[in-house]
Amino acid sequence: MSTARTQLATLVFGLPDGSTTEVAVTTLLNGGYAGRSQDDVAAHVRELAELGVPAPSVTPSLYPVSPYLAQQTSTVPAQHGRTSGEAEWALIVTSDSDVLLTVACDHTDRALEVHGVAWSKNAGPDVLGRKAWRLSEVADRIDAIELTAWADGVEIQRGTLAELLTPRYWVERLRELGLLKPGTVLLSGTIPMHHGVDQFASKWRVELRDPATGDVIDCDYEVTRLPDPIG
Repeated sequence: MSTARTQLATLVFGLPDGSTTEVAVTTLLNGGYAGRSQDDVAAHVRELAELGVPAPSVTPSLYPVSPYLAQQTSTVPAQHGRTSGEAEWALIVTSDSDVLLTVACDHTDRALEVHGVAWSKNAGPDVLGRKAWRLSEVADRIDAIELTAWADGVEIQRGTLAELLTPRYWVERLRELGLLKPGTVLLSGTIPMHHGVDQFASKWRVELRDPATGDVIDCDYEVTRLPDPIG
């Protein structure tokens, strides 16, 4: 009798020293409502409330996502026009002592989100960058790292990592949960969008920029509509 084997998403990251690291994703988690400022958290809750999303019962939140949705892709298929991304960073655990930091865009189905945030997170991919930094090498200046997103070429989000709970916070949280192990990927949650922007765009780009070095990690993709269902 043959035994079915789970196919894991495999990500490959280029590092500043020129080496590459390959990671088979076993656990994918999305942080939510994870601003260090409660004012920012409240602003994000209001943004989602305008779309009909109920407020969370606990903050910060943590949503399990199917591991195959961790992707390094240039195309995201969508069933309708009410999906959008969010500027985030991501942690990638490669070993007990090595954690990488990269950029990410959590592409979410906003129509489904009103029925359940966890469901909506599983309706689209988490798009990650193809480059990464070792967390240990940027940890002392993490708050200065800039996070920016553009939707159809228009800046839609801009801030620094000082606005979000720190990577070290989430490392300790993963340790508490028994998930600080190779193959775990965690997205940070996002920063507020600029007021009045149109988030339902066909092209997304997100970047992390380290002002100390000028180094940039980015990801970008195009949203393509699936054919209408038949039946």
